[in-house]
Amino acid sequence: MNQILVSEKLYITPELKRKKRMYKIDFFISVFLVCILFSYYIYAEYDKNKNEAISQEILSSLTFEDNVADDTTIKFADNSIVVILNTEDPFEVIYSEPVQEETHDNINWLETESGQRYYVLATINIPSIDVTYPVLNETTDELLKISPTKFWGADPNEVGNFCIVGHNYRSSKFFSKVPKLEEGDVIEITDLSGRMLTYEVYDKYVVDPTDVSCTTQRTNGMKEITLITCTDDSQKRVIIKAREQV
Repeated sequence: MNQILVSEKLYITPELKRKKRMYKIDFFISVFLVCILFSYYIYAEYDKNKNEAISQEILSSLTFEDNVADDTTIKFADNSIVVILNTEDPFEVIYSEPVQEETHDNINWLETESGQRYYVLATINIPSIDVTYPVLNETTDELLKISPTKFWGADPNEVGNFCIVGHNYRSSKFFSKVPKLEEGDVIEITDLSGRMLTYEVYDKYVVDPTDVSCTTQRTNGMKEITLITCTDDSQKRVIIKAREQV
């Protein structure tokens, strides 16, 4: 028996051609956007690593003289550090104390490439999460990319509430591991005179970005510190309260 083979001929309509062309355009746009996002991620990581290196360089350059507090000097091995900062960051500065430029000789001022002057106010060491950084004297977007900064309050190791803010990059850098702190953990603050005091965490909680009640200076005559950073989703703020060990 003879069989008749019938093949269908596919007719390409103008509408089908248009759809195929649109699919190709959408595909190439998607690939382009993925490449852009990947490039941005690579650059952001590079920038964070670079700023981490700058912070650690500042830290390693510090030398404290064993003198009386009023006469002590904090020195830098190289006071020509140049900082290049040009990436966006998720932390939003919500409240910052205006910096008063010191006039005495024991302050070694540094300067960012944009011209902002700053100095190291203290160092912070948190052994339980392996975090050690210089604390800069003022909170600005630019300085926050270099290291944790003084946010508000008393000077380090003085009566009152010394508030320190730092970025949470959801990594090992800056204050990313601070939300893991628990009551009883130890925080060490070394001030300009080289005096190191130990503080013990006694409270931990989360607040809205506009809530700055944690910066209160009502400490009943005690020395306290407050660490502030973002939650992992950057929507709220993690607050760590610590009091001097006696």
